[in-house]
Amino acid sequence: MRRIIDLSVAIDNDTIADPPPLRPRIDYVDHTASAAEVMGFFPGLKREDLPDGAGWAVETLQVTAHNGTHLDAPWHYHPTMNKGERAITIDEVPLDWCYRPGVKLDFRHLPDGSVATAADVVAELQRIGHELKPLDIVVVNTSAGAAYGSPGYLGKGCGMGREATLYLLERGVRVTGTDAWSWDAPFPAMARRFAETGDARLIWEGHKAGAEIGYCHLEKLHNLEALPPHGFEIICLPVKIHRGSAGWTRAVAVFEG
Repeated sequence: MRRIIDLSVAIDNDTIADPPPLRPRIDYVDHTASAAEVMGFFPGLKREDLPDGAGWAVETLQVTAHNGTHLDAPWHYHPTMNKGERAITIDEVPLDWCYRPGVKLDFRHLPDGSVATAADVVAELQRIGHELKPLDIVVVNTSAGAAYGSPGYLGKGCGMGREATLYLLERGVRVTGTDAWSWDAPFPAMARRFAETGDARLIWEGHKAGAEIGYCHLEKLHNLEALPPHGFEIICLPVKIHRGSAGWTRAVAVFEG
């Protein structure tokens, strides 16, 4: 028997899931409001000719490719990947990367704003008894998952640092994911570290690891608490936006048997 768990969030007008300048806007047109538009396509058509006088429902969206659950392409992080190659855009991401066995790292115990290290990854893999295989999709369950939709969401969860990210990539992982707003630590935490150190390498350090080894990550995943540590597959095919830095994704976990 096949079981499917939805790992995605919806794009909507009300949920606090992005900073104010980046929040989506959806305008809805219902069946009554659209009837005049329908009649415009068919000269001579009258409203009373339409079944129940109803046209179609349609929505107009003003969004970024990073609203909702989405897959980031290497182009989002840096102009190059693999130490000098042009970074691929979302329409160039190999689909073979996007349907693979999944592994869940449970980092809900790590403090908000902290940066997970390679040692954290090793310890969690040992705890769950899993040895990484090339193209495993590794998702990180943080404290942000339970806060989705609340005012505190944008500051919740740990981030994955450069060291932790490279640990995964060096073992053949090419798609990762998080239930937080960003694969890296929340922006306020990064800003504090930068103010304390003046080291710009700490800004987006997990993202920027893609300049060394190209990879994708999923952001704003949902329902990771429902997943076991391993023994499932993840499907996360992105919308094909030409030259895009990301693509909206209906990510799901699939259990067989």
